[in-house]
Amino acid sequence: MRKYIYEYDNWPSFTWDDKQLSVAFGEVRLMQGKLMGQLSSLGFSFREEASLLAHTMDVIKSSEIEGEHFNYDQVRSSVARRLGLKRAGLISSSKLIDGVVEMTLDATQRYYQPLTEERLFGWHAALFPTGYSGNYKIEVAQYRTGEMQIVSGAMGKEKVHFEAMKSQVLKSEMDYFLKWYNAEDNLDPVLKAAVAHFWFIIIHPFDDGNGRIARALTDMLLARAEGTGERFYSMSSQMMLQRKEYYAMLQKAQHSSGDISEWMFWFLNCLKNAMLTTQSTMSNILRKAEFWNKHENTLINERQRLILNKLFDGFEGKLKSSKWAKITKTSSDTALRDIKDLVDKGILRKTNEGGRSVNYELVFL
Repeated sequence: MRKYIYEYDNWPSFTWDDKQLSVAFGEVRLMQGKLMGQLSSLGFSFREEASLLAHTMDVIKSSEIEGEHFNYDQVRSSVARRLGLKRAGLISSSKLIDGVVEMTLDATQRYYQPLTEERLFGWHAALFPTGYSGNYKIEVAQYRTGEMQIVSGAMGKEKVHFEAMKSQVLKSEMDYFLKWYNAEDNLDPVLKAAVAHFWFIIIHPFDDGNGRIARALTDMLLARAEGTGERFYSMSSQMMLQRKEYYAMLQKAQHSSGDISEWMFWFLNCLKNAMLTTQSTMSNILRKAEFWNKHENTLINERQRLILNKLFDGFEGKLKSSKWAKITKTSSDTALRDIKDLVDKGILRKTNEGGRSVNYELVFL
């Protein structure tokens, strides 16, 4: 039977091939600098919008990796409220969503504060406000006291993907991890983020939520690397897109004797892809910011503002008057009046699709 990485005598002495990583690491650092430079030259409201989107996607996608699906508008509203943004709106969100948002923002907004056991327990409690994970009661805000296996397959034909460390060693293992995490060493925070993610997953200290906390720890170190709590890309979104690879790389590295070069290389490329995705997202946010600057003095009511922002943020399907009425909770007549007003102002136009149903789209700048 193959040994796990933590069963080797040199645990937790991780090694990697600097030569193999140098190009990918250089590209990531260059892209980070470029991204920060572009954003610093833009207005505050634009940066605010970009950070709101990145945080929202981080919460949604980190939970999605674990099979939990959150409503976009509720998450966005919860993030905006906690960031103190005026656009927070009145959309209410569940305790569960608020808990995940709290953890995510604590990691990134207070990236400069030390990571402590108490802080980790607070994050864990925020992730499981009811003390349950689905239908199962779990140990909350404490290290697990039971054994942990990750298995799949039908009863009697289970396949063990990972067997975590014994619960008796968790306290000492986590004490050592926290000391390393907070130490000011010569390891670049980007590389440290890759190591921390893997190391925490291997320790697997909690009954549940280990993946989400590992991704929050990653974001915290990336915020340290950039010296800002503002987030402009979502590592969790990219990990969700590359989910199969993500799990495959973790599974492969868990049996190494200490060399985690392949995991480090994959992590850096995933980070690079996250920033590449952001560049196209940013152009949309910039377009949105330019639109609202242009229409600063245009009379636009709250219903119209709501739909226009949705169109910029990725509206699902076609915009019809019936959908407008449903989203804004208003009558068909009011919806048509709102739409006609925006068409007259040159903000919306009818599409050329024909058919009985009339669709509308934004007139881009």
